[in-house]
This record gives sequence, structure tokens and C-alpha cells, in this order.
Amino acid sequence: MEVQEDISLQPYNTFGIEAKARYFCEIKSIDDLRTALRLDLHPRKFVISGGSNMLITQDIDALVLYMNIKGIEVMAEDEAQVTLKIMAGENWHQMVLWTLDQGYGGLENMSLIPGNTGTAPIQNIGAYGVELKDSFVSCEAMDVGNQELKTFSKEACRFGYRDSYFKNQGKGKYIITSVTLQLTKKDHKKNTSYGAIEAKLRELGVSDPTIKDISRAVIAIRREKLPDPSELGNSGSFFKNPIIDAGKFKQFAKDHPKAPFYKISDDAYKIPAGWLIEQCGFKGKRYGDAGIHKNQALVLVNYGKASGNEILELAKTIMEKVRQSFDIQIVPEVNIIK
Repeated sequence: MEVQEDISLQPYNTFGIEAKARYFCEIKSIDDLRTALRLDLHPRKFVISGGSNMLITQDIDALVLYMNIKGIEVMAEDEAQVTLKIMAGENWHQMVLWTLDQGYGGLENMSLIPGNTGTAPIQNIGAYGVELKDSFVSCEAMDVGNQELKTFSKEACRFGYRDSYFKNQGKGKYIITSVTLQLTKKDHKKNTSYGAIEAKLRELGVSDPTIKDISRAVIAIRREKLPDPSELGNSGSFFKNPIIDAGKFKQFAKDHPKAPFYKISDDAYKIPAGWLIEQCGFKGKRYGDAGIHKNQALVLVNYGKASGNEILELAKTIMEKVRQSFDIQIVPEVNIIK
């Protein structure tokens, strides 16, 4: 394990923000991580994985640990299910495609989500009606203080909508090293009712979809709506979809009868943040090198040389306009590094 100095973090964040790490090392094993955390010469540590859910607003004066531990292991299986342990550095989308090639179901709706597997529990990532917690068994994480591994059950992770223990009480205390998931080998629970999946399947000429067909449809939809970070810097969905109570929803629906929504429970309704932002006139707008994508208002983009602070100021402007227009507060899904 080599510690380097003054390393550009532009290749390590999907927004393509130019910022520097004072010190940097690549973590390829549990031993590497333990060794790096014990380096007293660099008391402040900062973890980067896939770099897909972060907005860097300044240089990082710390030892940046780039999590790149690889590996997928079958922990248990029977005729109906398989349990996999996936190391934190595995690319999420490539891992999903691998599970589908094995005939394992459960992750197909989350195809093409950017980032690495180790960060998935932090956000409780999800897409098209499916969330990580639906297949999650546990994860292992290293205690930053004593460098011991601890196993977190699904209950201990305290998953919520794009939320978890690791985003709140556990923030900065643990580094996730692996994730254990349970997937189906037959009788897959297929979810095609969310978003445009059914329409895309019809367009593809598929009437009785396999899990691979669903993945194919999701990938096609996402590619139509979302820019490729390798071509246009972005972090996917920048904002969470707000959830409002029944009383507020009643007034919202009265004022905006054509607005899309998803009923979560009798007292909770999810409103698409992208729709709110589009109604405020931001979709496709550009402010210098910071902008809002032309096909999806939920996605903020870096056209080349935008700073993290420029994108953050644009996000704040959007949040305030949505609040003024709809009396609804939207908040970033992306982790803001200040």
C-alpha cells in the first residue's frame, strides 16, 4: 500500500470536479484498510469508493482512502435462493449483470445505478420500485476507531428512503467492507409496474419478461433519461423525491391535479422531485458550466469546468424555488463534501 501526495480526485468522482487529495492511497484488502487507518502520520481520513454520490466542494486535506476491495463469494445456496458476499470495491452495475448471468433475481430493477457496492447500504439505493433492503441480509464494516470488523443486520442498518444508520449516527464511524445479499434462483418476484418499465417492455416486444428482460428495459430507460458520467459529469439523481403527508397531499393534488405521485401509505405520498423542478422552469437550463440535464430535471450536470460550489449554489437555488412554488422542501440525495 503506497501513500501518494497531492493527487487529483477528478477521476474518482462522477461529477468530474477538479479537487485534490493532500494524501491518497488505494485500499485493495482488509489488511490495507486496517493499516491505513492506523497511520498516525495522517490522523484525518476520508473514504472514496465509486465517487458517484458525492459533490466535492473543496480540496480534501486528509488521507483519502480509495476503497477498491474486489470479490464475490457464494456463502449459501439451495434450490430457491443464493446468498452472496460482495466486497465493497465491486462496481454495482457490473455486479448486477453478473448476478443476472447466473440466473439470480432481485437486483434487475437496480441495473445501471452508478457507484460501488460498498456505498449501496449508506443510501439504501433503489430504483423502479425496488430498494437494496429488499435483498439485503447484512454488511460488514470496519470500526474506524479500533479497526475491528463488525456485522450489521438489516435491522441495525435502520434503512429508510435513501437513508440508513451509516448516513446518520454511524457517519464517519464505520467503513463498509462487504455486503451480503440474498437473491432468488427461481420463482423470481418481478416488479414491472413502476415507472415506464411495462411500456419499454412492450416497445421491446416482450410480453412475458425474464429478469434479464427487465434489466434490459431499465437500462434502456435510464440511458434515455440520464447522461453517462464518462461523457457529462453528474451524480445521477441529485435530489430525493419528497414525501408529504395526506393533508398536504390533498391540497397539492387540488392545486396541481395533473401532477404525478406515488401513494406509499394512507398518510404518505411521494412526489417526483424532477417534476417539481421541471415545473419551475429549470430543466435544460445552463449557468456557466453548471446545469440541469435536458432530459431529466432531477440530474445536475457539470459541462466541463464547473466547481463543486457552483453546482451547490445551483442546487440551493432550485430548492428555494421549489419551496416557494409548491411549499415542498426537496433535499439533496448526494453527499455534499464541504
